[in-house]
Amino acid sequence: MRNRDVFSQSTKFQSENVNPKNVKKADLIVGIPSYNEADNIAFVTGICNEGIRKYFPECQSVIIDVDNNSPDDTRAAFLNAKTAVPKIYISTPSGIKGKGNNFFNLFCEAKKLGAKTIVVVDADLKSITPEWIRDLALPIMDHYDFVTPLYSRNEYDGTITNTICYPLIHGLLGKDIRQPIGGEFAFSGKYVDYILNQPWHETTRQYGIDIFMTLNAILGGFEICKVGLGAKIHKPSAPKLGPMFTQVVDTLFQTLIANKSHWFSINGVKELPLRGKVEFSQPQSLSVDYKEMKATAQCGFSISQEILATTLGPSVYEKLALMYKKGRITIGINLWARIVYDFVYAYEFNGKNSYLVEALKPLYFGRVISFIRKTLDMDYISSENEIQRQAKHFYKMRSSLIRKYRKKEVA
Repeated sequence: MRNRDVFSQSTKFQSENVNPKNVKKADLIVGIPSYNEADNIAFVTGICNEGIRKYFPECQSVIIDVDNNSPDDTRAAFLNAKTAVPKIYISTPSGIKGKGNNFFNLFCEAKKLGAKTIVVVDADLKSITPEWIRDLALPIMDHYDFVTPLYSRNEYDGTITNTICYPLIHGLLGKDIRQPIGGEFAFSGKYVDYILNQPWHETTRQYGIDIFMTLNAILGGFEICKVGLGAKIHKPSAPKLGPMFTQVVDTLFQTLIANKSHWFSINGVKELPLRGKVEFSQPQSLSVDYKEMKATAQCGFSISQEILATTLGPSVYEKLALMYKKGRITIGINLWARIVYDFVYAYEFNGKNSYLVEALKPLYFGRVISFIRKTLDMDYISSENEIQRQAKHFYKMRSSLIRKYRKKEVA
């Protein structure tokens, strides 16, 4: 199903242009996806304006807020922000939410304006500087088509990235993209044309959009680089982890399964070029409710036991069942890789994929609390080394997943 079918409702957006003359063309767009960000979006908009004016004064530019009709009046906060750069507000209709819907509207507007360079930053950022706009945009103006961020980030922030997205992209697609769902991206007009013509999943319309974009940049053969941005300080994502996990993992699995032929032939991991600020400062501090996460993991395991027993290998399931029963959850790197690859394989053949992704969630929480316990006394660099060691192990273990597929083909 093509995106125009999937998005027949969400494309009926409302648009408001506050510059004296309607914007008919733009070389550079800075997009800000939002939902209930009235408290911070004016700050981010001001920094974007400063970055454009300082580093790209010759460009025809526009700042676009792609919103979900936020009830806190994000619209007014954005439109009232004082900027010299023209601003456009675009919203999905009332009742239609989802970050992916916002991005779809941004892609359509970028195509309409003929933009060559599009930069996207989160509306909740505290650490954004004008230099972020420069560093994200310049590689696109050079020859790259897709830019992903690299920043200092608390090791307990971005746990979906750390435990699933990063290791799977590293292990199966052979690309060392540390922040495939980081929130800050840049891409070319050529990439926009491509992504608009890909099949969009239901979960892509929600939080699955970031991983969808990164995967399609890889699978589409686009030139990709990473840009160092220093420390990322923003609102913690922990309150949104439940739905975010489901939507991101579902999109990730669907896209990987649909492109098996691509990752079957991968040989080696490619380190991507790094641009921008390469030194890393101390990441923001973050509190984690370990006990609540553990209780959630045990409850979820109990609910999902039937699915887990048929998805995982017998030895893996028995080991986990004992752990969760006794409350001594220790999911190390090797066990975690086996679990995730069992789920990737089962996703294609199970037939109940929504239940399958939900069943993985308590194991994901178990992996997170195991990582927290192991790294609690480590510094940021040592914890980061553990995350990278995990990704390398996923590449080492990829052959076990491929063998399963080969065996099924023979059978």
